[in-house]
Amino acid sequence: MYKASKFRIRPLEEIEGIIERGAEALPFIRRIFLADGDALVLPTDTLIAIMEKCYEKFPKLTRIGAYATPADLIRKTPEELKRLREAGLAIVYMGIESGDDDVLTYVDKGTTADLTIEAGKKALAAGMKLSTMILLGLGGQERTVEHALHTAHVVSAINPTMLSALSLIIPHEVPLYDDVVKGKFTPLTARGFLKELDMILRHTDMTSPCIFRSNHVSNLFPVGGTLPMDKEKMLAALEQYIPLADDTRPLLNDNGNF
Repeated sequence: MYKASKFRIRPLEEIEGIIERGAEALPFIRRIFLADGDALVLPTDTLIAIMEKCYEKFPKLTRIGAYATPADLIRKTPEELKRLREAGLAIVYMGIESGDDDVLTYVDKGTTADLTIEAGKKALAAGMKLSTMILLGLGGQERTVEHALHTAHVVSAINPTMLSALSLIIPHEVPLYDDVVKGKFTPLTARGFLKELDMILRHTDMTSPCIFRSNHVSNLFPVGGTLPMDKEKMLAALEQYIPLADDTRPLLNDNGNF
C-alpha cells in the first residue's frame, strides 16, 4: 500500500488545515482515525494538540483511534499514554501477527513476543481499548504449530479488548513469494489455515472478555464470538468445516492456488 510513498511527518499547521477542511465538509463526524500507519511516532504533545483540534472542530466527536506498533507503545511512557487517553485517544490497533520469535524475525517484524506483550499491556493499563490482529499462515507449513501455540500465548498474556484473525496473502512482488518459489516457505492449504485457527483458539486462556472475529475477506471461514465464553462454540463450528476443506494445494490467496 505504501511502497510508492515516502514517510514524512506532516507539519502541525498542515494537519490543522486538514482538520478544518474536514469539519467544514463533515461536521457531524463522531469518530476519527489518525492516519496513516504510524501516527504514534509523533511526539505526545503534538498528538494531544491534534486531538484537541479535532474535538474543537467536530462537536459530535466521541472517539479517536490510531494504529500503534509495539515499538510505538514501548517508546511512550505510561504517563504519556495516560495523557493521550485523557486527550481522547480511546482505542489503538496493534498488529501482533505472530507470537513466535522465529517467525517475527523471518518476516522482519522488528519486535519480539515479549515486547509485544509489554506493549499491549501498557495500552490497556493506560485505559485504552486495544484491538489486535494476528496473521494465519505466517509461519507456513514449516512452523504452523509453533506459530499457533506461541501466538495463543501472546494474545492470552495481553488479553486485548478485541482480536481479529486475518489470513496470509502472498502477492508475486513480495520477497516471501520468492521463498515460496525456492521451496523455503510452504503456504498452508485451506485446511491448514482452519486447523491453525483452531489451534490458536483452543490454546487461548483469556481471563477477561475479548471479542474475536475472523470475518476478514482473506479468511476462508468466518467465526466469531467472545472469548472465553464462546470458545467451545467457535471450535465446534471449525470442527464441522475443517474436514470439508482442501488439504492438497498450498494457497497464496492473492489470485488462487499456487
